[in-house]
Amino acid sequence: MKMNIVVIGANAAGAKSASKAKRINPKAEVTVIDRGNFISYGACGIPYFVSDAVEDVKELMSTAVGVVRDHHFFKKVKGVTVKTNTEVIAIDRAAKSVCLRDAQTSQETTLAYDRLILATGSSPFIPKINNVDLTNVLTVKSIEDAELLKRLAVHGSRACIVGDGLIGLETAEALCHKGLQVTVVEMRDQVLPGVLDREMAALVEKQLKQQGVTVMTGCAVSGLVGDDAVEAVQIGDMQIPADLVVLAPGVTPNVELARTAGLEIGVTGAIAVDKLQCTSDPNIYACGDCCETTHLITGKKVFIPLGSTANKQGRVAGINAAGGEATFAGVIGTSILRVFNLNAGKTGLTEAEARANGFDVETVLSPSHDKAHFFPGAKPIVLKLVAERSTGRILGLQAVGEGNVDKRLDAAATAITFGATAEQVSQLDLAYAPPYSAAMDNLIVAADILKNKLAGHARGISSHEVKRMLDDGDDFILLDVRSPAEHGEVRIEGAKLIPLGMLREKLEELPRDKEIITYCKISLRGYEAQKILDAAGFENTKFMDGGILAWPYALTTATTTF
Repeated sequence: MKMNIVVIGANAAGAKSASKAKRINPKAEVTVIDRGNFISYGACGIPYFVSDAVEDVKELMSTAVGVVRDHHFFKKVKGVTVKTNTEVIAIDRAAKSVCLRDAQTSQETTLAYDRLILATGSSPFIPKINNVDLTNVLTVKSIEDAELLKRLAVHGSRACIVGDGLIGLETAEALCHKGLQVTVVEMRDQVLPGVLDREMAALVEKQLKQQGVTVMTGCAVSGLVGDDAVEAVQIGDMQIPADLVVLAPGVTPNVELARTAGLEIGVTGAIAVDKLQCTSDPNIYACGDCCETTHLITGKKVFIPLGSTANKQGRVAGINAAGGEATFAGVIGTSILRVFNLNAGKTGLTEAEARANGFDVETVLSPSHDKAHFFPGAKPIVLKLVAERSTGRILGLQAVGEGNVDKRLDAAATAITFGATAEQVSQLDLAYAPPYSAAMDNLIVAADILKNKLAGHARGISSHEVKRMLDDGDDFILLDVRSPAEHGEVRIEGAKLIPLGMLREKLEELPRDKEIITYCKISLRGYEAQKILDAAGFENTKFMDGGILAWPYALTTATTTF
């Protein structure tokens, strides 16, 4: 069927939707309009270009075999016409046409469509603070941003990152690698808010500080200081010297074109679409960072802009715009990043998100190695599993560590998508050989601990809560059941040492009228100690989830691997 398909936006979602539409309907005339000069590039790779991990910016715009994805590529390979440096300034839904303006000549023309796909993306959120337009204040979103940031990243300069989400922390690492002094400022009380719960985020913050990054959480930036170029960041009465400021507090969907055309805007502030990626106009589709989607666990509309989601939505929009049939069910918010030597990510709901959505949850912190502990190169990881208490259904997984966390996140993402329970996850037939995992993979161990908790056999408490109790001077016993050698190497100040093998002999040393919290390296022995105390008639016992390996705070001697 001959039709005109117009796509507004030529990056992840737009390029994918245009290419797919042409494959579905080879007779269609597919035209992509983009106001920029660079198209179909990987914005997520910008921090790695800044750090020189990616040597040439063209690599961000190339195929896997090195062909640059420019308008010649799309015309010759995809059969798609791309117009760059051209802005769509209006949509006439009645006439089914768009009004175009050439960026160089300002000439305006119209282009008719049978189907229209909006892939207008998102823009960096610019906070309303004083002097935000000073020189050397920039964002990390476009190729132009990447090239400018790399020029300004001068060894020995002082950089301040405002916002410590995924892009903020990746940029902080990139600038550190270039030899800059880096400060990260976040108005919320932890790094990676919305990605990790506090005790997991504290592990990442600890790594940042070990690498020389100054981390300031719970700090709101009120303005920037300088005459022409930025000189400092203002936080209350304090000024943080800065030669360069990167604004990375998040992005907002580009919806003005859709709003002006009368399309429905969703509760998240992004364009409302159905499972076909169709907007409130049956002839107009939307995909990528400009539109909202459905969270598969909560059923609520969410705005979670990611390149992976943009490509999947673009594919669906392209198929349907060309006359095919496809649906996009939604997301569970899977995300991952590398921060220096640490990998961190999540899938599904964090504990905080689950509770905010009304779930009664049980959680587990499970540290282990990513491979068999005896295999060369085995590195530690910590998993946090979140489940619905009444059903055992897995709601989320967070993973932080030097080892491979992605395979655990991907397995959990699959399990969560299909509604798996802790029982089902504990029975997964995962790949095993010493170079890849322990015989009992950490994900399965975490599910087994969760089963014990749900059955009432195990009672855990988070490291964050134990730290609060210590700081507040609560009257309880923190019992270290490791060996004397382990205790001598690293320990939590104020803990009482009774090795697990001697616990039964020394029960009389423990008061029966106080809460007793046990721990070891990973709290497997801590759990065994809790069971020994239970059997001996102690009525108020718990074990600290994750043990020493998941303790993100200061220790009295040499720190752990994290």
